[in-house]
Amino acid sequence: MSEQNGVATRAVSTNGAHPAGHTVLAARDLSSGYQGVPAIREVNAELRTGEIVLLAGPNGAGKSTTVMTLAGAIKPIEGSVQVDGSDTHLPLYQRTRGSLGVITEKRAIFNALTVRDNLRLGRGSVDKALELFPELEKRIKVRAGLLSGGEQQMLSLARVLAAKPKVILADELSLGLAPIIVKRLLSALRAAADAGAAVLLVEQHVQMAMDYVDRGYFMSRGRVGLEGDVATLRKSSDRIQELYL
Repeated sequence: MSEQNGVATRAVSTNGAHPAGHTVLAARDLSSGYQGVPAIREVNAELRTGEIVLLAGPNGAGKSTTVMTLAGAIKPIEGSVQVDGSDTHLPLYQRTRGSLGVITEKRAIFNALTVRDNLRLGRGSVDKALELFPELEKRIKVRAGLLSGGEQQMLSLARVLAAKPKVILADELSLGLAPIIVKRLLSALRAAADAGAAVLLVEQHVQMAMDYVDRGYFMSRGRVGLEGDVATLRKSSDRIQELYL
């Protein structure tokens, strides 16, 4: 991180894949929901290389629906999801085979398998995953179902990050975890963004997340009610409170 004209900036390396700030995933006038009933309406949002973007709002605001529609698990009712500027209709399993990593609020691990075997099921190497989360090395032979909640979420995140995805969608990464574990997970996502990934983070610990993200969208009743960079969001506490209430 460096300072230019008093503003902190993060150095970004994209390994030649895209220039820093390139929009890799976007929602364009996106409406989506279940059985034809919209849960989100006319959502516009962008994910760019080298950034973590916060998606926040009260329960039922449409955050998870937005994430799952961007991931390809839910089909749009209106509008579109774009990858590198072009509309995409690929389902979730095809997107995750490519450059997309998804971490859901339900820890996607196989309880009966060891930590090592869970990591082997990812697209990245076990060694890379352990490099990212060395805390898991001493638990490598333990069945995942016997891990603590924090260790299970580290395992989920390590498996995704080891594959070096271009886009990462993280839905309620910190649900039920202690603040010290949350900071560890957020730091790992920050490092991935600094290496060139585009990250969307759904997070209820808003104040904590502000220390790691670059921009944010706040939703209420299925729509984006506030967006901006971190400086703008920090100055908008009254508006954020209105959206939550």
